[in-house]
Amino acid sequence: MNRLASPTFPPHASHASARRTALACMAALAVALGVGRFAFTPLLPLMLHGGGLDIKHGGWLASLNYAGYFLGAMACVTLRMDAARVVKTGLAATVLLVLAMGITHQFWVWAVVRFVAGAVSAWTFVFASQWGLRRLAELGANEWGGVIYTGPGFGIAATGLLVSAAGGYGASAGWIGFGIVSAVLTVLVWRTFETSSTEKPGAAARSGDRSPQSDAHRPHAHLHRADAFWLTVLYGVPGFGYIITATFLPVIARAALPVDSPWPDLFWPMFGGALVVGALTGARLPSHWDNRTLLAGCYVLQALGIVSGIVSPTAGGFALGSALIGLPFTAITLFAMREARRLHGDNAAGLMGYATAAYGLGQFAGPLVAAPVAARTGSFTPALWLAALTLIAGAVGLVVVALMRPARRV
Repeated sequence: MNRLASPTFPPHASHASARRTALACMAALAVALGVGRFAFTPLLPLMLHGGGLDIKHGGWLASLNYAGYFLGAMACVTLRMDAARVVKTGLAATVLLVLAMGITHQFWVWAVVRFVAGAVSAWTFVFASQWGLRRLAELGANEWGGVIYTGPGFGIAATGLLVSAAGGYGASAGWIGFGIVSAVLTVLVWRTFETSSTEKPGAAARSGDRSPQSDAHRPHAHLHRADAFWLTVLYGVPGFGYIITATFLPVIARAALPVDSPWPDLFWPMFGGALVVGALTGARLPSHWDNRTLLAGCYVLQALGIVSGIVSPTAGGFALGSALIGLPFTAITLFAMREARRLHGDNAAGLMGYATAAYGLGQFAGPLVAAPVAARTGSFTPALWLAALTLIAGAVGLVVVALMRPARRV
């Protein structure tokens, strides 16, 4: 991948700016994904226990959120807005939507809120990725990219631990508390997301405003069309593969372990902690390694994590599964977004949107498959086996594509 190293920044200023950029994007993803999307997972058992929700309707809420994520990602393909402004709008909307989950108990309101929250999280993810990775490339600090994708992990771990510690207050208090924390984080990073002259809407399309990287990629775009297609299709696989476990992990663990076991509340924070480690480790892997091969390895790890919980439904099995599913979770996102930038350079937002939409489509399908199967059979095991086999198939597909279409770097 080509870099846009800016000579206008002295080394210390460039380092500080890169750190500030990465941390701001990390916080944005912690709010939009770690809280806005995934706080639902640790709070779901409390919502079920409160009697206002059953497992079937819980599955519908999850799928509506993922449907919103899919449509929001598709919208990113056509949006021609300033990336920083979209991120700030997404953060503010996430705060309001999370608070709304805590102040109402009507299912139809929850359904609307979770759908909109899905769309908002997709916008925030795509444009924070675009803004952050481009800014780091300009600063010659691509190694900070992994920090961005630790955001969901910190959000997941924090929400899981807080629910475990304060679950006695109920789901409503949890949603309101997460909304307040999200508001504080939003205020802290708000001013970092500022528009620069190179990020104004339509700037890249005007004559004389094209970046050297986008010019370099334009003559080679036709060479990457098939690569972009396969990236989009195969990036959708882990959306389906991980989401059944990610949505229902606390519920599955509570059903398998003794009633008085303290472990079910800890598996979700373990997942988040492993996610952080995986994102930082993934960013340190050699940049010349093929992103598609790295993605294949991540898919296999997640498949093994799912199988671990199936063959050993014990505290140890679920703990190992949480770690193996969490480690590659945002490393997958990092490698896929890096591949999108390799293919389309600074104009990668559209490809990122298509890939994210495919991922969202997989997520949408997951709970719709799992919840009815679990309700009918009394077990999530058949759906989990299907998820694991889907991930293995996706890994094989990525390896085949990588062998048939070696990476071209322009």
